[in-house]
Amino acid sequence: MSSTLLRGRTLSFLRWPETIDDQAAWRYEEDGGLLLRDGRIVAAGAYSDVERLAGEATEKIDHRPHLLLPGFIDAHVHVPQMQVIASYGAELLDWLNTYTFPEEAKFADAQHGRRIARLFLDEMVRHGTTTVAAYCSVHRASVESFFAESHDRDMLNIAGKVMMDRNAPEGVLDTPQSGYDDTKALIKEWHGKGRQRYAITPRFAITSSPEQLEMAGALCREHPDLHMQTHLSENHAEIALTQDLYPWSRDYTDIYEHYGLLGKKSLFGHCIHLSEREADALSQSGSVAVFCPTSNLFLGSGLFDYQRYRRRDKPLRIATATDVGGGTNYSMLRTMDEGYKVIALNGEKLNPFQSFWQITRGNAEALSVQERVGTLEEGTDADIVVLDARATPAMRLRMETVTTLAQELFLLQTLGDDRTVREVYVAGRAAKTDIAS
Repeated sequence: MSSTLLRGRTLSFLRWPETIDDQAAWRYEEDGGLLLRDGRIVAAGAYSDVERLAGEATEKIDHRPHLLLPGFIDAHVHVPQMQVIASYGAELLDWLNTYTFPEEAKFADAQHGRRIARLFLDEMVRHGTTTVAAYCSVHRASVESFFAESHDRDMLNIAGKVMMDRNAPEGVLDTPQSGYDDTKALIKEWHGKGRQRYAITPRFAITSSPEQLEMAGALCREHPDLHMQTHLSENHAEIALTQDLYPWSRDYTDIYEHYGLLGKKSLFGHCIHLSEREADALSQSGSVAVFCPTSNLFLGSGLFDYQRYRRRDKPLRIATATDVGGGTNYSMLRTMDEGYKVIALNGEKLNPFQSFWQITRGNAEALSVQERVGTLEEGTDADIVVLDARATPAMRLRMETVTTLAQELFLLQTLGDDRTVREVYVAGRAAKTDIAS
């Protein structure tokens, strides 16, 4: 039985850090050790203690002076949009029609889907992300390609076939029945295979008819352990069109509520322009609002009020995400840098411990996978990122004046990118050195 002992400064979160000095919220070891065996963390703590548990045949890897954290988690991303990221000049609905739908039509070709799945997961690993909640295209083959690639890498990923039967070109449409049948078949084939997890994925109310949302609700009832992911309240024009399509609804959220799509594993991308009633409905059902700052800024959609949603009498569960390709970077570090600025524009601050909690344990809790990933606790999967705060000349210069862990984390968040990620372990295996640079 082979094992690996990692050495470095280890940081893992126990709960939300209330303040920048809330040291009870995290566990930090200046000289830490992580003993990995069979894809799991079997011991964690001070290096001197963990080393005593390692056998003579254990491979020892010294990552000092770098930081070892749980692998980052991205709660909302579109695999088929790799070749539309950085496309100029559109708001949400125009973006979909001009860029997204034509690109997603290419995924009828399984070869194309497998190539993009491979490149997409390469990019995730390069940026330190070890788990995603992903949208594939409407084509069954796109999901099969993604899960096959993910399974080959032994990654824990959540994904699903987009269901959409109207208001889009013919090449990206299914029907209520075919969307249901394909989803059922994909669940049977992939959910629970290795570390793979399926998400029922109606794109959003504009591209799903009432009949299709009925089918999505039926799938949620038939498979209550699965995730459900869709979009909600991203853009004013989107909200207005949705209300026109469902004139009986009280508001946008009411549509999903009506079809039984709210719940503890329901992930709603964006949620920028929620009324108090809608926020209450999401809170009471345990649904998750997914904050996508780079996308919201790039498409001019609005400012997600992160701290208000957390502090309200009925707080929302919140995740954060890149939302590539509306989002402008694959990095969760870049995502939280922009998230910090969005929150600042709303008159609040997010301290660096809160940011790193969010993209590790916080997102794991939002995705209901905290028993497996998002921490460095014994018994969890060995998904780990190694961060170098001196990765670039500018960072090295700034580190000359850094005196605290909080300052270092904020530097990593503000200036960090894929160069900051020195190594990534997926189920205990070094993964970044395996991919082409």
